Amino acid sequence: MNTTPRVSLHLVRGFWVAARHLSFTRAAAELFVTQSAVSREIKKLEEQLGQPLFHRVNRTLQLTQAGEELYRAVDEALALIDAATDRLAGVERSLTVTTTIPLASLWLVPRLPRFTQRQPAIDVRIVASNDVLDLVQAHMDIAIRYASPGGAAPPGRPLVGYSTFPVCTPALMRDPARPLRTFADLAQHVLLEFETTVHGRPWYDWEQWFSAVKVAKFKPAGRQRFSHYDQVVEAAMAGSGVAIGKRPHLNSKLQAGTLCAPFGTHGVASLGSFHVVVAPSATGRGAVGDAFVAWLRSEVRRDERAMAKKRD
Repeated sequence: MNTTPRVSLHLVRGFWVAARHLSFTRAAAELFVTQSAVSREIKKLEEQLGQPLFHRVNRTLQLTQAGEELYRAVDEALALIDAATDRLAGVERSLTVTTTIPLASLWLVPRLPRFTQRQPAIDVRIVASNDVLDLVQAHMDIAIRYASPGGAAPPGRPLVGYSTFPVCTPALMRDPARPLRTFADLAQHVLLEFETTVHGRPWYDWEQWFSAVKVAKFKPAGRQRFSHYDQVVEAAMAGSGVAIGKRPHLNSKLQAGTLCAPFGTHGVASLGSFHVVVAPSATGRGAVGDAFVAWLRSEVRRDERAMAKKRD
């Protein structure tokens, strides 16, 4: 067995940090080197491997397929090393994560098996709450928090954009008696709404969406209102009507074809973004918190690739 690494482990470490941040600038800050030094190391590693690991899309850094493959391999290897060293040092390997109820039930929880497969030694506790909890007082390690457009951004770093658009079943969209081709066709359908019990009105209703995409108000065929967003989603999947869909919440259902967006990108209204906030409790156990945040970002990239492929 050849024990000599094919490529420099120093270069691999630099690649892993750059891939985790998807930024040479932030990687340089973490590694205490210049951005040009990171760029040179990545170029050298790409030359040794004979293929590119990064490419730029709309001024953002993205991993190529080869880059994704290498990043997963390095990340899993480092996770094994972290787990072994933590066990030897007696470090607690558990995390408490909080986010909104809809994002937890529709996006985060269904994906957790992939995190467990990747990090089997880390125990995860999910606390779903629409309240903004004090992470220290509530003994939370990581939060995924909503940042409204134009509002004060929460601490932490952006994770994924948040947008809304009409969704329904493919069968309802193709209904020959009531096809959904233009916004005006919505008048022939039942509109499904998420209505909060706290304020007694929808948190984000159809009227707000009409205003966001500049559509004149109209009287629909009917309305159904629900106190929980997952009920809205279930009603939409049952063919009861057209709902206001959310991304990233419904990404998996859009990818699977269970739901569709009849107006595509024309009906999208941006609602801001979600940020990842890491509490001091997780910062003190860096490898554990970093592993979860890195996995969250890999899931976002996974969604982006899947949605791009579906559009193609």
